[in-house]
This record gives sequence, C-alpha cells and structure tokens, in this order.
Amino acid sequence: MSNLVKWDPFSELSALQKQFFGDDWMSPFKGVNIPTTDVYTKDNTMVVEAHLPNFEQKDINIEVENNALVVSAERHEKEDDKNKKYVVRESSSSFYRRIALPKRADADNIEAHLDDGVLRVSVPLTPLPEPKKVSITSGKK
Repeated sequence: MSNLVKWDPFSELSALQKQFFGDDWMSPFKGVNIPTTDVYTKDNTMVVEAHLPNFEQKDINIEVENNALVVSAERHEKEDDKNKKYVVRESSSSFYRRIALPKRADADNIEAHLDDGVLRVSVPLTPLPEPKKVSITSGKK
C-alpha cells in the first residue's frame, strides 16, 4: 500500500507570500518594492500593465516568442552610481514577465506605451463570432 500525498498547487505561492509579506521581521525581502504586472481585457484588447518605476524606454524590450508576450527590462548602472557604496539598495534593476497570448491575439498589431513608469502593452484580439440564435419549434403543426 502506498502513501498518497495530496498535491497542493498553491503551496509554492503561499511560501513566496510568507517570504515577501509575512510577519517574519527577519525576512530580507520585507519592504522591497517589487514591480507589479496587471493583465486584463477590455473592448477586444488584452492589456498588460507593468509598473516599471525608474526604467527608461531604452531599458525595456518587448518580444512575441512562441505565442507568448515577453517583457524584459534591464537598468544599467549610471556613472553617478558607480562610486556609491550601497548599504541597502531596494531599487529593482531588472524585470522579466512572460505572458501567454490567447489564440485570437493579433500579434502583428501590438502597441506599447511608457508613461510615468507604467508600461502599457495593448494586444488586439480578434472579436469572437456573435452567438447563433437557434429557433425553437413545437412538435404540433
């Protein structure tokens, strides 16, 4: 007889949440500003919003690869920062997100805009066909 272990698909996510946001005051990541990403649909468009404070347009790369949108950013050290000896540095210098594109995504017409540290990538979606109305008849004539 074998022992079955119940698999919890959210256990790793829960562990990460405890590490970043838990009550453990010894956590080295407490208070770190982690760039966030929001993905939503609106008016036949999938929108990816990546909050990238302190990143410039030249630092960001957007690609479509194997039916996925890949957003990456790498901030290079400025000349002014090279002489600093950081005791604590909480600013993020890199960012990477890979988001699967739906089958109806129009990858040839993707647009991206960077405004006030927020990158918005708009992916047009082919509209779904209108539902076909089926008429109902009765058996009596």
